[in-house]
Amino acid sequence: MPDPLAPTETLSRLTTDALALHRALRAGGNDHAHTLAARITDAQELARTALRLFLHLTQDQPRTTAEDLLLLDRVAQIAKAGQDAGAELTAALARAVENQHRCASGASGPVVLIGPSPQQFIESAADLLDRIPALYHAIHRDRLVPPNSRTHQPR
Repeated sequence: MPDPLAPTETLSRLTTDALALHRALRAGGNDHAHTLAARITDAQELARTALRLFLHLTQDQPRTTAEDLLLLDRVAQIAKAGQDAGAELTAALARAVENQHRCASGASGPVVLIGPSPQQFIESAADLLDRIPALYHAIHRDRLVPPNSRTHQPR
């Protein structure tokens, strides 16, 4: 994690990491258990970093102005997006393993798979990650943290 005293850089890193994970999920090839587990840890790390930033922002002084509370709300939403994406990916992993088990157990006949497919959970996770760049832009649009010329501007 970047220096916890640098909210702008931390937010930039969160956005860059969310975009990278989003691209990886949209690229496909995420149906292997090992790959899904790695993506889950990436999403969890996004949430963990956002929560560390939240703690840092609330540690120094009480945040009571409307701008301070809006910043905290948006950082909390970034953490939630990361956690929710991780939960969707975990559901994809569980469903993929369950489907493999059903296929292995049903060697004599056709296997009926019920419920959302692992790919549907993966797509849901990617959609959740789309929120992070939008929240990042909203934070900077509303000038809730000082601008930094080195900060990554997602598309």
